[in-house]
Amino acid sequence: MPFNIREVVLDLERHASQQGWDQPLRVYALVPTADLLAREPGVAAMLGVSAPVDPDDLTPIEQEPLPDDLPLEDALGRMAWPDAVAGCALVMERLVVQGSDETLEPPRGADSGAWAKDQPGSEEIRMVAAVLRDGARHSALRMRAHDSEDQVLNGADMVPALTSALALTLDTDDD
Repeated sequence: MPFNIREVVLDLERHASQQGWDQPLRVYALVPTADLLAREPGVAAMLGVSAPVDPDDLTPIEQEPLPDDLPLEDALGRMAWPDAVAGCALVMERLVVQGSDETLEPPRGADSGAWAKDQPGSEEIRMVAAVLRDGARHSALRMRAHDSEDQVLNGADMVPALTSALALTLDTDDD
């Protein structure tokens, strides 16, 4: 089913929710649905599209998994999209720990993930972020402790560092 950027983010979040928690990071190319259907007419039946589509509609296409041995920042730094891709999206889960900087420092040699889970105020969240070449951004957050569709937060500026990093993958300047 085709969507605009907000609808794509919310649809990707619903899709991730149906798969449950503890899922791997996923990356999607966002392509204009009209362009996709023009290049791949057989896709129309798979998407359930029978009439002309809105030129602003986007279709997410899941990409190969990112390398496990690279930090996310490095993997995104190596990513580039062809001109046919209007944008990109990322779905990932993270653990957020509330507290002062002192509280956030794990003990030397400790498993930082296990340490963080044991901290008061830690919260597992799912983030979905998407950006378009035209600068449009949207993201959604779901907390594991509030795991229902009516508790999903969404907006244009919810995870600005992540959307900025994704926007850099679309940058075609050679500077």
